[in-house]
Amino acid sequence: MPPTPGALPGDGDQGGELGREPERESGRGAVAHPVTTAAWHLLGADARPLSGGYSGETFLVGAPGEEAVLRLYLRDPGRAGIDAALFALVRDLVPVPRVLDLRTRATPEQPAYLLMERLPGEPLDRWLPDASPQLRKAAGAGVGRVLARLSGMPFPTAGEFADADLRVRPWAGAAGGLEEWVDAHRESGALAAWSFADVAGLREVARQGQDLLDGVRRSCLCHSDFNPKNLLVDPGTGEVTGLVDWEYAHAGNPYADLGNLLRFETDEVFATAVVDALRTYGPPLDPAFRQVARAVDLFALVDLAGRAEHHEITRAATDLLLRCARARDLSGGRPG
Repeated sequence: MPPTPGALPGDGDQGGELGREPERESGRGAVAHPVTTAAWHLLGADARPLSGGYSGETFLVGAPGEEAVLRLYLRDPGRAGIDAALFALVRDLVPVPRVLDLRTRATPEQPAYLLMERLPGEPLDRWLPDASPQLRKAAGAGVGRVLARLSGMPFPTAGEFADADLRVRPWAGAAGGLEEWVDAHRESGALAAWSFADVAGLREVARQGQDLLDGVRRSCLCHSDFNPKNLLVDPGTGEVTGLVDWEYAHAGNPYADLGNLLRFETDEVFATAVVDALRTYGPPLDPAFRQVARAVDLFALVDLAGRAEHHEITRAATDLLLRCARARDLSGGRPG
């Protein structure tokens, strides 16, 4: 199954505020963070960590007004070429950064990296709560058009990208469905403390969800972390200026990104505008598209609730799953 991003709400590779440059440790036995050290070796002390991003491998470089974003690939060097290929694929269709320089083959001395332009705009999650209804509607329409373009980029099968040619490799263990996914996580994280009745309710919701997923016959490009922390907007117009953090992108369910986006969304003005634009500009939607989107997002919710660490997003996922389980319904009290 696709990996579930684990960043906290508010994180983002390019939209986040600058993090403080870690102090260089001194003294016998002091060890600098290996990712930061690699960035300094590549571009010198000018590399400043960005506070956002799940990977912790993203840095801002350059003088004020001329900044670029440096993304290192120490954990997964092969992903550098894949991300560069994805940016080329969606160029002029989705607002993504231009790649200024890259190294896709890592060596013991030099890591793989992409050097990208820094996109303008503010993170949607920080801007949206204080925006006017008119601007929230405009932002929702723009986000819906981005979703429509992604869902209209077909792939012959679902899976992860194997290389920079964007060949698709089926997920390991992909034969199992939602019920098997629940069973695999029921003894871990917050789910381990659930009652028998609540687990039974969740398995019933998983059955409902799998019935819906079995009816989806096509695959498309999925960003897979499509939520407000990774979307940038012009604060004056609500226009979408960037979609960042593509490290989990894959070929998958055409409703996956919609489910991710609306997972915890409570702003009906924004959500309605998203759906209206998706319906207008994207491929035909399943009559039960909201429920299908919630069904595919159930994989992520179960994964998050089953994690050992406890933070804001795992707690929110657990609470939503519990509402779904007790209502025995995919909506869990959410509108629509």
